[in-house]
Amino acid sequence: MKTKSENIRNIAIIAHVDHGKTTLVDELLKQSGTFRANQDVAERVMDSGDIERERGITILAKNTAVYYNNIKINIIDTPGHADFGGEVERVLKMVNGVVLVVDAFEGAMPQTKFVLKKALELDLPVIVCINKIDRPEARPDEVIDEVLELFLDLDASDEQLDCPFVYASAKAGHAILDLSEEPENMQPLFETIVNYIPAPEGDPDADTQVLISTIDYNEYVGRIGVGKVDNGSLKVNQDVVVVNAHDPEKKSKVKISKLYEFEGLNKIEVTEAKIGSIVAISGISDIHIGDTLCSPENPVAIPFQKISEPTISMQFNVNDSPLAGQEGKFITSRHLRDRLFRELNTDVSLRVEETETTESFKVSGRGELHLSVLIENMRREGYEFSVSKAEVLYKYDEAGNLLEPMELAYVDVPEEFSGTVIQKLSTRKGELLGMSTANGGSTRLEFSIPSRGLIGYRGEFMTDTKGNGIINTIFNGYGPYKGDIQYRKQGSLIAFEAGEAITYGLFNAQERGTLFIGPGEKVYSGMVVGQNGKTDDIEVNVCKKKQLTNTRASGSDDALKLTPKRELSLEQSLEFIDKDELLEVTPVSLRIRKKILDPTLRKRAARNN
Repeated sequence: MKTKSENIRNIAIIAHVDHGKTTLVDELLKQSGTFRANQDVAERVMDSGDIERERGITILAKNTAVYYNNIKINIIDTPGHADFGGEVERVLKMVNGVVLVVDAFEGAMPQTKFVLKKALELDLPVIVCINKIDRPEARPDEVIDEVLELFLDLDASDEQLDCPFVYASAKAGHAILDLSEEPENMQPLFETIVNYIPAPEGDPDADTQVLISTIDYNEYVGRIGVGKVDNGSLKVNQDVVVVNAHDPEKKSKVKISKLYEFEGLNKIEVTEAKIGSIVAISGISDIHIGDTLCSPENPVAIPFQKISEPTISMQFNVNDSPLAGQEGKFITSRHLRDRLFRELNTDVSLRVEETETTESFKVSGRGELHLSVLIENMRREGYEFSVSKAEVLYKYDEAGNLLEPMELAYVDVPEEFSGTVIQKLSTRKGELLGMSTANGGSTRLEFSIPSRGLIGYRGEFMTDTKGNGIINTIFNGYGPYKGDIQYRKQGSLIAFEAGEAITYGLFNAQERGTLFIGPGEKVYSGMVVGQNGKTDDIEVNVCKKKQLTNTRASGSDDALKLTPKRELSLEQSLEFIDKDELLEVTPVSLRIRKKILDPTLRKRAARNN
């Protein structure tokens, strides 16, 4: 017989990027007494990864739990970026409701729509939290209308439409149910969660069923499965069978060696977990997302939606440049292979495939950001390798027509830049679907555009809009191939010989375009040292010294004025490289190079194409 675990609530916090989810979780942790009064707590404490903290984004879904009036509230903080949508999709299976956080100024954004759609499809009750109400330009009433319109667009049921609204300032640490109230603390949000989100249901006397929704990984204990107890209970030393709804062949018998529940930011070891509890299980080496742990007598898998497929891929290669092995700790193909396959332990949206050569691997993900975060992580860990330009993954329909991944791009720009953006996206095969005046006098453009049309565009977009534009994209299925796109209108400046860059050589080279290197930097033949002002590639000799004709001229080099070099970040480098180029990544340097370093062989290959 089904019963409710009245002392538990399981919720996910979902929102568009930067609308304040993680800061909201911080406040719920603080005000529930999770931290000691004198404890020093970092801001956005849930973003534990270095890159998450630096970029201010959440990449991995995180679990935590707080207590309010003796009720345990399990909270999952989810990512807002479309590239990490795989994280959001699966954690929603663990919860009984969601808190949708919407910025009181920006309103409903593309990713708000994506995460809300997933929640409504699973029939989850929604609490709408209008955050940042203390912003000077906040417009909470209009935002409510936008959110309700979004509910209607997504065919929400009457019950879902009748959802509670809470107004909050996560930064100031308070929430209210009515805009005329004086804000005090987060209690109104706690109360709404407890009263509106249903307690988890299940049959305590039935056979055990636990669906694994997240995988954590730890060097010491290996894979850790995180999931919710749907039926029965789970005990330490219990024998269970692992089955999977998408893989009927899978059936392995295992023993539960360690069991944890979440409290605050810690995992607490427990001996038994009952219905509705979110638990972490270690000691099962072959556990995957979507697996169900069941009693051996009645192994029934819980259905689980498939994770969205990757849309973009890159080649990760062993670094074979003349400077290879000088700056990295892990440089061999075995190191590279082990690291990439280890990433699959925790990242469900990633695919790694071996190629004909042991020196290269095809890595596919949900977008450029998804793969650049992996590259940055590996770089920090001491890996040295090279990557190719991102390419989209094509499909064929039954009639044999080529299909490519499409995106919906929502662009908010000041009015004076809208013409440039429309022109640029049109040349990249974008189709303008709508244009409207957004809040604050900016223009909102909506495009349907092939995913490959957006590769390498973000940097150009920021330049074109003088840093004032916002572009958000969301995967929109596959559509017919839209034809060829010319990515880069400018060629590369290529080093002619190996050596060290000299001021005199750089001074002569800078007349041809923009340089990426400065004096004293090591270069090799075939390395890209700058961007040509024209469309073709040019070889330049940046190591060239001035011929000394008399004794006085040797010091006149000091008078040569070099334009400051253009420092490219990882993202900018990935956007810049062309199809015949690679990005050499080491813990110290980022170098762009031609795939074929030898100039004669390179010219021959270009002729044959």
